[in-house]
Parts: sequence; C-alpha cells; structure tokens
Amino acid sequence: MKYILTFYLLVFGFFNYASSQTLTLEQCIEMAIEKNISIKQSILDIENASVDKSNAIGNFLPNFNAQSSHSWNVGLNQNITTGLLENLTTQFSSIGGSIGVDVYNGLQNINQLHRANLNLLAKQYQLDDMIDDTKLLVANSYLQVMFNLEFLKVQKSQLIVTQAQLKRTVSLIEAGVLSSGDVFELEANIASQEQAIIQAENNFILSKISLAQLLQISDYDNFNVVIEDLDVPFSQILEQNPKSIFKKALTLRNDIKLGVVNIDIAEKDIEIAKGALQPSLRAFYSYSNRIGYSDRLVGTGDYYLAPIGTVLSSGETVVREVENRMTVSPFSISDQLRVNEGQNYGLSLNIPIFNGFASKNSLRRAKINLERTKNTFERQKLDLESQINQSYNDARGAFKFYVAVQKTVISRKDAFDDAENRYIAGVMNSFDYIQAKQRYEQSLSDQIRAKFDYIFKLKVVEFYFGIPLSIE
Repeated sequence: MKYILTFYLLVFGFFNYASSQTLTLEQCIEMAIEKNISIKQSILDIENASVDKSNAIGNFLPNFNAQSSHSWNVGLNQNITTGLLENLTTQFSSIGGSIGVDVYNGLQNINQLHRANLNLLAKQYQLDDMIDDTKLLVANSYLQVMFNLEFLKVQKSQLIVTQAQLKRTVSLIEAGVLSSGDVFELEANIASQEQAIIQAENNFILSKISLAQLLQISDYDNFNVVIEDLDVPFSQILEQNPKSIFKKALTLRNDIKLGVVNIDIAEKDIEIAKGALQPSLRAFYSYSNRIGYSDRLVGTGDYYLAPIGTVLSSGETVVREVENRMTVSPFSISDQLRVNEGQNYGLSLNIPIFNGFASKNSLRRAKINLERTKNTFERQKLDLESQINQSYNDARGAFKFYVAVQKTVISRKDAFDDAENRYIAGVMNSFDYIQAKQRYEQSLSDQIRAKFDYIFKLKVVEFYFGIPLSIE
C-alpha cells in the first residue's frame, strides 16, 4: 500500500507539473510581469522613491546631535597645583548635545514633501505603463504561437487531402480514366506541401521559443499554450470613433498619467527653487559640560606675611597677608557636572544676498525644465492620438479584409470542388487541377493570417479603450 501511494503521488506530481507548463494568456502575462527584469528595476525605483519621501518627512523633525570626548594631555604642561612647568599627564572629559529645527526656510520642506509624493506616484505610473507594454507584447507573441499552430494544422490537413487524391488518381489511372502523367503533378504538389509543413513547424517552434523567452522559460519542449477556438465577431469597440477612444485613453493610459505628474513635479521644482531665494530662520539649543581629573589647591584659612617690596625713601619692607594653600583631590564628578554645565540657545537668520547666481540659475533651469516637460507631454498626446487613429483604421481594415478573404475562400472552394469533379471525370488535366487546388489552399492560408491579424489589431484598440487583454 505504501509503494502504491508513493507511485500515485509521483504520477500526480508529474502530471501536475506538466499541466503547469500549458499556460493561458493570463498566466503568461502574470509570469512575464513577475520575471521581467525591467519591471523588477521599476519596483526598486518605487522603493527608492519611498526612501526619498521618508527623507522629506524627516526634514520637519529637529536635528539632534550628542558628543562626548575624553582627552589626555601628555608632556610639558603647567601644573595647576604648583604653577610650575612639568612633564605630566592631565585628563579631561566633556559631554554636550545640540538641537536644531527649521522655523522657516521658504516652504522648502513642505514643497520637498509634495515633490516626494508626486515622484512616488510617477514611479508607480511608470511601473504600470511598463506592465501595460509587457501585456501587449506577450499577447502578440501568444497570438503568433496560435497563428503558427493553426497554420500548421491547415497545412497538414491539406497534405492528407492531397495524399488521398493521389491514391484516387492512381486508381483512376489503373482504371484507364486518367493518363499516367497526371500523377506527376500531384507528387510534385505533395513534395511542395511537405516543405511547407516543415517551414510551418519551424515557425511554430520559433514563435513558441520567442514567447518562452519573454517568460524566461528555458524548458521549451515542455512549454505549451492553451489553444482556443477564436471567433471573430465585429467588436462593438469599432463602432466608436477614434476621437472618443482617444478621450477615454487620456483618462486611462498610465503614460498620460505619468506625463501629468511629471508636469506637477516640474512645477514643484520651481517652488523649491524660489524658496532658496527667501530668508531662512532656524532655532537652536546646545548644552555642554566637562570634568577634570587633576588635583587642586585650596586655602587652609591660615595666613602669613609675605614681603612684596620695599619703600625707597625709608628702605622699609612692605608685606601682605597670604593664605596658606594645600593640595586636595578634584571635585566629585556630580559637583563638576553641576558647576561646569553651560547652555546656548537662540535663533539663526540666514538672508541670501549673493551666491554667484547659483540660486537664480537654479530657478531658471527649473522653469526651462517645466516648459520642456510640457512640450514632451503634448507630444505624447499627439503620438497617442496618432497611434489610436492608426490602430483603429488598421483594425477596421483588417476586419474588412477578413470578410473579403472569407468570401474568397468560399469561391475558391467552389472552384476547387468543380475542378476536382472535372478532373475525376477526365475533362481537366492535372496541371489545371493542381492550380485550382493551390489557389484554394492559398485562400485558406490568407484566411488564417487575416483572422489573427484582425484579432491582434482589435485587441490593441480595446487595450487603448481600457478593456483588459483576454482571448475568448
């Protein structure tokens, strides 16, 4: 029972793995988005923009710094106890701290925060636009795989028909209805169709590899896509006009949203540059203290008379009282911290007067960048409108072409059926029969090509209109 259960799990795991390699369009899009290097880089850009926003928030908070030091003074120094120069070592410790906060700086902190929020939004739109482009690219590659596979199926089915016709021709030759020369054209046609099948198989494999590379799948042999039967109805989107699609796209397209945000960022840069020309006011507070470790001299309370000079006229010695001193240990650390502390606080006003035109030139560059950003945005809108007009007309033209090809297929099918009947009856030679057959086969190929060309062009128009990419 244990071995049976193990075998079942292995088989189930294998088929589950195999089925996971057969992907729908939605799964392919999700995998491409997950593995795309550029998208990963764009996600990192968003994280970096989040760090910039954190910095902008931090500008509103006070700056606090603390410092401390302990020093040794070694060598020839004055002994503070005896007043004599001696070779000795003294030690000192100091501590301190300072706080500073911007009171006013031309609203630069507020504008920097607004800019950081806009930049974060711009990076998100940039990521979304990159995802949109990836979706469209994957959908194109996916449809290319389906087109090549369907084209290959048609080629194989036509080869089967031709092979069956060859057997029928051989039978008619043996019955004396056709001449032996009629078989040569069919054999040549079979050889040509076999070559076409090889080319179609190669195109199918290459398109599958191309899609797998977009998804970063290296196991091409076990990778397949879900093949669905695609109907080709006339989409309601084509009943719209390009102008309405363009207006809708202006509200949906992430590249347009990005252009609007870029203009807002450029305008905010101008406000930041103007703020640098205004006075700035900063409040500050600092605290300091120190500790000494050397012995000190203190008075004993006893005095003695010490000569300080003589009177010139009488020669009398002049004396004064001097207190005796003795050496004691330094104050305690707590007493020194209480006595030696110091504080400093106030306001600092900075008025920009002249800095080599740096601030004014920054403002000029910001204004120039705003105009450049506006021009870029207008060009983006013009390009989008042109792309929508072209895509819309391409889709309508592709649909009309598909309808015309369908009519051609019906006509070529009727012509081929008539030629086949005449060929079997012996009133048409093999060359004319093969020509009719090849024209019919070519119409089938054109039908497949027109079908997928219309589907992709229709998906592009729907994508501009905000309809999610899907194959139904």
